[in-house]
Amino acid sequence: MLDKTVDTLAAAVADVQDGAVILIGGFGASGVPTDLVCALLAQGARDLTIVNNNAGNGERGLSQLVRAGRVRKMICSFARSSDRKKPNAAAFAEAYHAGKIELECVPQGTMAERMRAAGAGLGPFFTPTAYGTPLAQGKETRVIDGVGYVLEAPLKGDFAFVKARTADRWGNLVYRYAGRNFAPVMCMAATTTVAQVDSIVELGGIPPEHVMTPGIFVKRVVKVEGNHGL
Repeated sequence: MLDKTVDTLAAAVADVQDGAVILIGGFGASGVPTDLVCALLAQGARDLTIVNNNAGNGERGLSQLVRAGRVRKMICSFARSSDRKKPNAAAFAEAYHAGKIELECVPQGTMAERMRAAGAGLGPFFTPTAYGTPLAQGKETRVIDGVGYVLEAPLKGDFAFVKARTADRWGNLVYRYAGRNFAPVMCMAATTTVAQVDSIVELGGIPPEHVMTPGIFVKRVVKVEGNHGL
């Protein structure tokens, strides 16, 4: 019987290795799999490359992972926290200015398309975004029909951590509103996708037309009690 559910957060992240590339869903406070990230903190993996919309938002989760010195490189679109007055919110900025962490800043649309390309098995692609800016330095550029383009590479992850509202034991996922954000393309672009969910329903409990990420892209599902945020 195919059953992708696991009983604990610790089991869900147990095989994350040192040096892994981890895609973490979420936009601001919406759709962030904070409990999975906290479980990774307890698990101990280090020298990680994290792909996320930002570099840590709030006190828990990614900010803690950065504060603990476990992230080698951050690939993100927005490298500042919206609440920099809290202690952990400044973790990335402090680590970056101290030379303890690398930063690759990627425009949001480009980041999403790089992951989509990886998930679809495509190669590099040209985009006009960032042409003529410092973000294009070191990359191939080309002018086609008078428009400048930058060549961007697919962005693949060893793991994807996402948050969904509902799942079944086959790993089919339904997100809540804007919680959908980057999660669908991250699930496609990762070798192993782990979903933190509010509830797990019986097979058939999710109408096929409501499935937002098919279970073929999901390796593990873990229910988090009280996981009723955004």
